[in-house]
Amino acid sequence: MGPILELALDAVWRAGKVTLSHFQTGVRVEKKEDESPVTIADREAEKTMRSVIEARFPNDGILGEEYGEDRPSAPRRWILDPIDGTKSFIHGVPLYGVLLAVEEAGEVRVGVAHFPALQETIWAAKGLGCHLNGRRVRVSDVDRVENALVLTSDAEECEATERAEGWNRLRKAARLVRTWGDAYGYSLVASGRAEVMLDARFSLWDAAAVRPIIEEAGGVFTDWEGNTTHTNGSGVATNAAVADTVRQLLAG
Repeated sequence: MGPILELALDAVWRAGKVTLSHFQTGVRVEKKEDESPVTIADREAEKTMRSVIEARFPNDGILGEEYGEDRPSAPRRWILDPIDGTKSFIHGVPLYGVLLAVEEAGEVRVGVAHFPALQETIWAAKGLGCHLNGRRVRVSDVDRVENALVLTSDAEECEATERAEGWNRLRKAARLVRTWGDAYGYSLVASGRAEVMLDARFSLWDAAAVRPIIEEAGGVFTDWEGNTTHTNGSGVATNAAVADTVRQLLAG
């Protein structure tokens, strides 16, 4: 995975520089068809990643949040989220990230999450572990939910879905609940700074990069129902020690 990983890290770094040129500048915000926000920074960052990838691997597939999918039948696919946490970005909050995953035959083999405003980059590759700014990291060994820090991107969304009962059981059992969300929450779990991160709704370009990051750090990544997948529209990441308990609480 050497050349693939090297290119992935270069692509997110370049895209991150693009986002920083617009960060905290009062950038104009538009609404997409699904009412989610988008800015010129999202679009330019994705174009940057696409150009870096296509210059080296012109026959590979690319799926991005802003510009859709090219070459869908290619055996290798790059999955891009140019700004994960656009709402944080447009409010000048530095907890947004640039995400990139590399998928082969349905298996995500590389995941990178770069947080430009924080100068943090966490990456994982199949069999190579998880690394944050050059040092290997692992999930925590906290083994009781009563001692766990639980994170989510949007607590109101958890409350508003059919998953509200499970969410309320979990948050009441936890030591502390915070909304340090989006990809940064998954980075906190992978690096042992939190024990649980979950999203009631999760797009493929959100999930693909963080799944190998969690797994290579020794954690567990599933959908809300406990299935080991990044394609079912929800995400739950935990350390290994509280994994079973968390999913039992969510399931009731």
